[in-house]
Amino acid sequence: MNKVLNITLASVMAFTLAGCQDFLDTSSSSVTDRDFVFSSEESARGALYYGYETLRANGSLHSVGFFWHPVWGSDIEDSQDIYNEGSAGIQEKWFYPSGTSNYNINTGEGTEVFSKVYETIAVANSLINSFEKLPNFQELMTGEPNNLSDIYGQAVALRATCYWELCRWYGDVPHVLNAGEAAQGLNSRYAIYDYHIRKLMEVEPHMFRPGEGTTRADVMNRTYVQGLIGRLCLYNGGYATRRTDLGADFYVDGDGNKLSFDDWSVEKNNAIYGRRSDWKEVFQIAVEYLEACLYNSGSVGLRFTDPRTKGANGEEYGNPYQYIFHQMHANNSIALADESIYEIPFEYNGGSQRPAYIGRPSTGGNGQAPCVACGQDRIQVHFYYGWFDNNDLRRDASVSVTGSTGGGQEQIQSFDRSAWGKGCGPGTNKWDWNRIENPDTKTYGNSAINVSYMRISDIYLMLAEIYAALGQDGKAKPHLATVHNRAFPGGVDPNFDKYIADCGSVYDAVLKERALEFSGEGVRRFDIIRTGILPKVAVETRRTMNAIIDGVVTKGYYTFENGNQLPAYIWTKMVDAKKEYGYRLTTETPADKKEDPVLFPGWRGQHNDWGSVVPAYADQNLTNVAIKGLFKYIAPGSPEAKALEAEGYIKTNWAVDMDAYRDSYATKLFAGYTDEDYVAKNPPIHLLPNTYQVLLNTGITNGYGFKQQ
Repeated sequence: MNKVLNITLASVMAFTLAGCQDFLDTSSSSVTDRDFVFSSEESARGALYYGYETLRANGSLHSVGFFWHPVWGSDIEDSQDIYNEGSAGIQEKWFYPSGTSNYNINTGEGTEVFSKVYETIAVANSLINSFEKLPNFQELMTGEPNNLSDIYGQAVALRATCYWELCRWYGDVPHVLNAGEAAQGLNSRYAIYDYHIRKLMEVEPHMFRPGEGTTRADVMNRTYVQGLIGRLCLYNGGYATRRTDLGADFYVDGDGNKLSFDDWSVEKNNAIYGRRSDWKEVFQIAVEYLEACLYNSGSVGLRFTDPRTKGANGEEYGNPYQYIFHQMHANNSIALADESIYEIPFEYNGGSQRPAYIGRPSTGGNGQAPCVACGQDRIQVHFYYGWFDNNDLRRDASVSVTGSTGGGQEQIQSFDRSAWGKGCGPGTNKWDWNRIENPDTKTYGNSAINVSYMRISDIYLMLAEIYAALGQDGKAKPHLATVHNRAFPGGVDPNFDKYIADCGSVYDAVLKERALEFSGEGVRRFDIIRTGILPKVAVETRRTMNAIIDGVVTKGYYTFENGNQLPAYIWTKMVDAKKEYGYRLTTETPADKKEDPVLFPGWRGQHNDWGSVVPAYADQNLTNVAIKGLFKYIAPGSPEAKALEAEGYIKTNWAVDMDAYRDSYATKLFAGYTDEDYVAKNPPIHLLPNTYQVLLNTGITNGYGFKQQ
């Protein structure tokens, strides 16, 4: 048994050989043979699982290349690269008030994603069309769920998921609903959203929830569909940049009615930033389905306690939030995270590049301990130091100030942006090669860590956001409180009301909570776009980061409102953690060990036995970094500093290096959207430029002044 969907290889291959390749070309006029598809329930399910496989294989959507971009383009996450206006990967290319003179749209990773998503749509369309032509289709879709109605519902959900991905990235796209139909021309994204919301509403009563029969969270289930309706509504009724060069009647709803808009920006570059005027009606649809989702989520549920006991070597646990990521790292080939509504499954040591590209960094290479993990995502210091309450269990589980060498040693993450792999500050900590029990070190990117595509906490926070947006704070607060309090020891934050007050409103508290809950998961960038705060955030983030660097340069540290201090220097030394503690890979820091330089911050260290995986490192003893002064400034030359140096600690550059790379850390964050743009209320152009090949094959124009090379 493996993590990939449990279906016989024979049925998948049969479907593939029966004409699948014909309709994977979105310009093809071929269709699949519906009689073949429904020769049996097994063959119908095989067709469906082939569609899942095309989505799973499209790693750029969830792990690499294309996926990096929302992470890099937010206010809490950053790239590891030095700022370069012509770079294929830096934030500047995502914001184009003044055009795209420094970026070639035909370069960079993720350029094939547009067509690859349509491959999945083609598979789904073929299956959907075949179902709808069955003589007993209406009978199948009447009453309680059955196996075939569930398969049909999954195909509808798969297609809707693809269109959500396309619309949030590209805006207006071709809307292909028939097998063999060419993907060309443009359709209003709002009409697309409306269509799929309605289609999902039709199928969800006829689908199984996780835990019903054999249904699990590794397929798109009724709980996922209800959550997806909510997700589509948030984007459908949210802010976005739309084109003004497509004609006055282009933007219509699902019934063909011309839409009106509440706009934040002026018009510039054939673009304007706003949201549809009937957004409240759209949000009301979401309320119904998100409430239903929480009322009966099947076997999926939010964890409020950590089920893990004390580790075999004395490690202490007690972090239910970290536990869900622990489950995604499991050796158990059929394990899924308790909180996953839909989780993209990977075979153990058989794929998934997320930890290599988005997880905890490593400078190793293939065959080393661990493999190289560039960890493209870095976490901005104002978020790590300033946003989290010091008692929030998510901070250390989400962010790490250390990475790994390829020799089984922990290493501090410096702020030297020229130090590729180990520089650029704290990294994402949710995915870590060290936490795989028997990791594969032979193949780069071969981690087998699953990708949670929708978690139950997202349902709570989407519902809280919508209620707050509709002015119903009393209904929003309990859902916000459920997620927020779970992140604190004992499941209670005694300062919850102060948290809301400090944020300024329940609505703002929900948006902050989403950042704390989903950092490094490709969520925040789209959150700041669809909630209309992107322009403000771009300006404020630059000001904040410049102020932080100024403080470090002038005083040697910067103090945040929560009392944390970001110091210019920290003190570090390498230690034999296994000899001292019995383990190298740390867990939650015990309440009485917050001053322990090895155990705090928690959730770092190294795999306990890299030597069994890579024998060359069997004798490696000095594996862990002891850190002093990470959150409280220690003055160089002070008695405290001298005492640490007498113990073998070394003064180590920390935030002092940020000034040398101020352009990358501060000045040119969101470089495409200037302070002047904000004052003028110019629209941020946040959509992905299509490549020349896509434009040539589809008849689509870029708009917004994008170059077509």
